[in-house]
Amino acid sequence: MRRLRKRSLQPLFTENRLDVHDLVMPVFFDETAENPVPIPSMPGQYRYPVSMAGAVARDIRRDGLEAVILFGIPKKKDAAASGAAAADGVIQQAVRAMKGAEPGLVVMTDVCACEYTDHGHCGIVGDTPCGPDLLNDPSLDLMAAIAVSHAECGADIVAPSCMLDGMVGAIRHALDAAGHADIPIMSYSSKFCSGLYGPFRDAADSGFSFGDRSTYQIAPANGREAMRESMLDEQEGADILMVKPASWYLDIIANVKTLGMPVAAYQVSGEYAMIKAAAGQGWLQEKTVVLESATCIKRAGADLIITYFARDIARWLR
Repeated sequence: MRRLRKRSLQPLFTENRLDVHDLVMPVFFDETAENPVPIPSMPGQYRYPVSMAGAVARDIRRDGLEAVILFGIPKKKDAAASGAAAADGVIQQAVRAMKGAEPGLVVMTDVCACEYTDHGHCGIVGDTPCGPDLLNDPSLDLMAAIAVSHAECGADIVAPSCMLDGMVGAIRHALDAAGHADIPIMSYSSKFCSGLYGPFRDAADSGFSFGDRSTYQIAPANGREAMRESMLDEQEGADILMVKPASWYLDIIANVKTLGMPVAAYQVSGEYAMIKAAAGQGWLQEKTVVLESATCIKRAGADLIITYFARDIARWLR
């Protein structure tokens, strides 16, 4: 086996290679910010003011990246997430500015309500026999409205993350009816109820005020359920399936890949924060571990890797 591991021969037999085309950079825009706001639990990441959206787009393209996914923090929150689908909402403004500055940049948008609700859950909350919880069908109407508003502002791909039953079908129907049949849906089809989202909730100000999200996200123990979710979303018209988180769920990525559809994997905020923290202590080499982790995500079957390390990886690859 060692004959082909000579340093001069290794590049010829590398089975999986990272490429800049694999990478998607998450970006936060804060409607209340006047300057970039550092995110303490995610060193090197910022909430950007909407006024900087064009400049951010140009910087990302200069790094060689071709795609972003956007998250917004609005000025005001309420129980109905009324700012999420507003024509002048934070994401709607950011999409227009980024596409205006860099028309070739692929702009994906997260379709959810957790950043916009005052309770922090991913849609409309109401009373159920088990107490207050996310209401499925009223929340579907909200997700459809958000997706259409993003498409009308120029988003290239919409990405529903709320894990509602029927979300892809509702959004597909709404997009088609509004004249956006060409807009793909990247569904967060296998999104787990993970402990790795904490830094994101700090970044997006989307912590929930009661309960948890276990009634609409997948339990980490349930691999078959994750496949059923992905198969249902495929049937409803999803164009891309996503597994989230990534590094701890490589088996799920590999299984979802067998469906024959494009697969995205989200290396989430907790994965990013752990690597950053250990590297900051000198316990591991950041570049080595980041490239290893991303390569393993690709090896498992991911076609797209959404990662906060995207700009770093692009520079290293270049």
